[in-house]
Amino acid sequence: MAVEIGQTISHYCILEKIGSGGMAVVYKAEDVNLKRAVALKFLPPQLTLNEETRKRFITEAQSASALDHPNICTIYEIATSDDDEMFIAMGYYEGETLNQKISNSPLNSNEAVNITIQIAAGLSIAHEKGIIHRDIKPANTIIKTDGIVKILDFGLAKLSGHTTFTRTGTVLGTTSYMSPEQITGEKIDHRTDIWSLGVILYEMLTGYTPFQGDNEQALMYAILHKDAKPLTAYRKDIHDYIEKVVFKALVKDVNERYQNVKELVKDLAAKSAPDVNLPAPDNSIVVLPFKDFSEKKGNEYFSDGLTEEIITDLSKIKNLLVISRSSAMTFKDTDKKIVEIGKELNVQYALEGSIRISDHNLRIHAQLISVKNDTHVWAERYSGTLEDVFDIQENVSRSIVDALQLKMHPEEEKKTAKRPIKNIHAYECYLRARQETLLFNPRALGRALHYLQNGVDIIGDNAHIYAGMGYVYCQYINHGINVETSIINAEKYAKKALELDPESSDVHVVLGQLNQIVHGDQKSAIIHFKQAHTINPNDFYIKLWLGLSLCYVGKTEEAHSLWKIFMQTDPLIPMVRSVPGIISFFSGQKESMIEGISDWFRLEPENASALQWYSLALIYAGRREEALITIEQNIHEEWPDTFSKTCLLLKYGLQRDKKRLLEVMNNDIVKLNTRDPEFCYHLAFIFALVDMNEKSIDWLEHAVNKGFINYPLLAKEDIFFENIRNEKRFKQLMKRVKYEWEHFDD
Repeated sequence: MAVEIGQTISHYCILEKIGSGGMAVVYKAEDVNLKRAVALKFLPPQLTLNEETRKRFITEAQSASALDHPNICTIYEIATSDDDEMFIAMGYYEGETLNQKISNSPLNSNEAVNITIQIAAGLSIAHEKGIIHRDIKPANTIIKTDGIVKILDFGLAKLSGHTTFTRTGTVLGTTSYMSPEQITGEKIDHRTDIWSLGVILYEMLTGYTPFQGDNEQALMYAILHKDAKPLTAYRKDIHDYIEKVVFKALVKDVNERYQNVKELVKDLAAKSAPDVNLPAPDNSIVVLPFKDFSEKKGNEYFSDGLTEEIITDLSKIKNLLVISRSSAMTFKDTDKKIVEIGKELNVQYALEGSIRISDHNLRIHAQLISVKNDTHVWAERYSGTLEDVFDIQENVSRSIVDALQLKMHPEEEKKTAKRPIKNIHAYECYLRARQETLLFNPRALGRALHYLQNGVDIIGDNAHIYAGMGYVYCQYINHGINVETSIINAEKYAKKALELDPESSDVHVVLGQLNQIVHGDQKSAIIHFKQAHTINPNDFYIKLWLGLSLCYVGKTEEAHSLWKIFMQTDPLIPMVRSVPGIISFFSGQKESMIEGISDWFRLEPENASALQWYSLALIYAGRREEALITIEQNIHEEWPDTFSKTCLLLKYGLQRDKKRLLEVMNNDIVKLNTRDPEFCYHLAFIFALVDMNEKSIDWLEHAVNKGFINYPLLAKEDIFFENIRNEKRFKQLMKRVKYEWEHFDD
């Protein structure tokens, strides 16, 4: 019988038909028992009696149901209707097939690499279990609305060593994506999937499959005997390493091809991103700010600190996506319901809780809630004294891990159990200092130092507190306050902290900042930021500073891959919206700068950094008058920070007022800006605006001396350096930049 909309088959109510092909017809349905959407795949009626097809259908279910991975479609069961129609119940996903996505236009290389890595991750787990897909193609790959890739249809899967279900002259697969060994009917293994993955990556980047033919026989001949066109025949912005990966996957001799997908991923990830494990979307959580129900007020620092420490603990678990403190704290004192918050953040779970402090006694209540149906997964009350807070904090984190049935690596368990400050009174001082530091103003920084010093007086030498002091002095440097003394103190406390605890992410952040903004040693800065990121992958500012250093040295694709995670862990931070635009700026793609950066400025018009970047975006978009008006309407000339000074300099540059420009360039701003590679670069651009070529090159030299060696941007992409590119000094400088850029990883 035909399947009808509204019909109930087993415990599934048919909702709509969503697809059909030679193998099966697929319907969206509701599992009436579990109240979830599923996809049901039925054999077409005309094939029901075909024993070979039934066997292949069963093989699909058996193969795929053995796989449990975020990038593989979930199989729930295989069953038969009352009319003996076989079907598979599997996960239903909102999104679009990769086929649909590619049909719109080729993808940018970052997105193509990200999708490839996710497909490879799913294939890797299948191959480890001896399962070969044999029909990897864009139509069998869906991109969910949250960006997670799912491999569909293991209908042609083959268990290694088992009989293949083929008739004489019949080749299983889709010709354009078939490997040479599939076409010739040779014995195949997992490396045939690697070939297909190479075809997909080629198609994502170019919009075309690598081998073409007027008919199927001509296409097969091309796959067996012809070479694919280079990617650069279609577009010029593809990096060499991506092209090498594609063509190594497409080697016709299977023994010369990648031997496993992990090798392919390694070659892509080495250039495109630091070692980051993307978590399963179902394992995602926001820790909402704990509420303070104490009779006496003034314990906000403690409740906020507890929130942050639990976030930090959970962030050490690689297969759990944790919304950062920055985004989580935006829900402080909110009236929003858990379901609303979950949808806004695109997470599966929320932890909410409260504290009550009376004298020295402490009570904490915490509950884990499933966002989807607003139900409690776990809840617990804890009582004790303030000294027990570390044990309670660890118990909360451990309970969440157990409730979500996550497996922790021994090293992760060790990290979550680590307590950098064991004395509760010193810990209170640290929490109060942290609260002040986040205000980012000089008076608050002074109070933070006071609290941190009190912590040292209580506990003595402590790496966590010393790193906090080093961080405060780095912020003084960023504000241009007592710069020379602040550098000395930041380095002193960073050294003390490093000696006490080389594994502290905080101290590596301080050392990274000192190398980035003071010493101009971007290589060392990247090393320290990557160490910090490995230890604490959830921290917004670590990603920010690491991404900036990568941009300075021309590794913009790697920065993009890193910053893309912002959208998952920091979706509510206004600056996050600007990340694609800032990446476009450092990549030389100025036409795509403005959208995200304009959102940032719209949300934070009083933020001088947002004003600076928005003004730059307008200038590079050819909207100079609009940029000038924007600066004049929003600049506060009395603002002391370097972002405001840069905006003021931009204003005079746009007005071509050389006199005022030079007046603002006093000794203090010269001294401060020669330390910062990004500001040096911006000043070079500003002097180029007014045709002061020598000064422009002077500031470019300062930028290069501080590690700004983004050769593609400086030598080719930045349109405002066109007037100085024929200058002898500029050409000599670019020779040096090119050498340092090409040999950065040596």
